[in-house]
Amino acid sequence: MGFKKFLVKRAFTMFGVLMATLLVTIILVGSNMDSISKQSAAQEIRQQVTNNKSLLSSFKTTEQLDSYIANEVKQRITALGLDQPWYSPQRIGLSMYKILTLDFGHAKFLTSDSGSSDVRDIIIEKLPRTILLFTTATVIVSVLGIFLGTVAASKVNSKLDKITSGFAIISSSFPVWWIGVLMIFVFAFLYPIFPARATPDLSVTDPGYWGSLLYHMALPLITLVIIGFGSWAYLVRNFLVGVLQEDFIMAKRAAGIDEKRILYSHALKNAAPPIVTILALSLSSSLGGAIITEAVFDWPGMGRLYFEAISVLDLPVIIGATYVLTAFFLVSVFVADVLYGYFDPRVRRE
Repeated sequence: MGFKKFLVKRAFTMFGVLMATLLVTIILVGSNMDSISKQSAAQEIRQQVTNNKSLLSSFKTTEQLDSYIANEVKQRITALGLDQPWYSPQRIGLSMYKILTLDFGHAKFLTSDSGSSDVRDIIIEKLPRTILLFTTATVIVSVLGIFLGTVAASKVNSKLDKITSGFAIISSSFPVWWIGVLMIFVFAFLYPIFPARATPDLSVTDPGYWGSLLYHMALPLITLVIIGFGSWAYLVRNFLVGVLQEDFIMAKRAAGIDEKRILYSHALKNAAPPIVTILALSLSSSLGGAIITEAVFDWPGMGRLYFEAISVLDLPVIIGATYVLTAFFLVSVFVADVLYGYFDPRVRRE
C-alpha cells in the first residue's frame, strides 16, 4: 500500500469514528437538548419583546402579549426545525452539521470570562490554556523520559537502571489528584512558593495576565512532570533493551562503532515507532484526562470547564467539549499512525 493511500485510509477511518461519536452523543442527550433548544428559543423571543418598549406599549392586555409571544415562539421553533422529533433523520443530521461547523449554541448556565454564553466562545477561551499546560508537560516528560530511558537501557541492572524502574513504579502508583493535593500542601501552604490556585486573579484583558498565568501554571506543571517522566523512562528503557539485543546491533559493535553512536543513531531510531505512538497518545489522553488535574489545581482550561458543565448539567457545553476533545484525540491518533507508517513501512502493506 502506498503512503498516500495509507494516509487517505487512516483519514477516512478517523472521520468515521468522529461521526459515530457525534451520533452516539446526540442519541444520549437528544431529548434533553431538544427541551433546552426550545427553552432557549422562547427565552430569546421574550427578551426581544421585553427590550422593545414600543412593541410592549401596543398591547392592551397581558393576554394579547402572551398570545403574541406564543405565536412568535411557535414560528421560531418551526423555522429552526424544532417542531420535528429530535430523533428524526433531519434533526439528527442538522445537529451533526451544526456540531461539525462548531455551532454548539448557547450555554445554559456557564459563560466565558468575557461574559459570552456562546459555547464556541467559551471553548476557544479555555482550550489554549489546556493545550499550553499539557503540551508543555508532555514535551518535558518525553524529553526527560527518553534521555533517562536511553541511559538506563545502556546500563542494564546498574543503580541508575534500578532507581529509574523503581521510581516509575512508585510515581505511576499514585493518582494525580493525590500528588496534586500533596504538592499544594507543601509548596503553597507549608512552603509558600507557588499559589494554591492556578487561576490568576488578574483580568484576561490585563497586560500581565499571561505572565501571571505562566507563574500559576508552575505547580500543576511540576506535578505532571513528576508523575509522568518515570513511566516514560521505564517504557523507553524496555523498548531499547529489546533493540540492543538485535543482531544488527551486535554487528555494529563488532565493527567497532562507538557505543553512543549505536545507542542514539541506530537503536533509538529503530525504537522510534512505538515511542512516537506513545508520545501522540500521551498528549491526546492528557487533554482528555485533564478534568481531575484542572479541578484540583483550579486551572482555567477545558478540564475544569468539563467538570463545571457536568456539575450543572450544561448539555451544550458538554457536547461541545466532547466534540473538541474527541477531535483532538483522533488527530493525535492520526498523527501517530502517520509517523508510525513513516518510520516503519511494514504497516503500510496490505
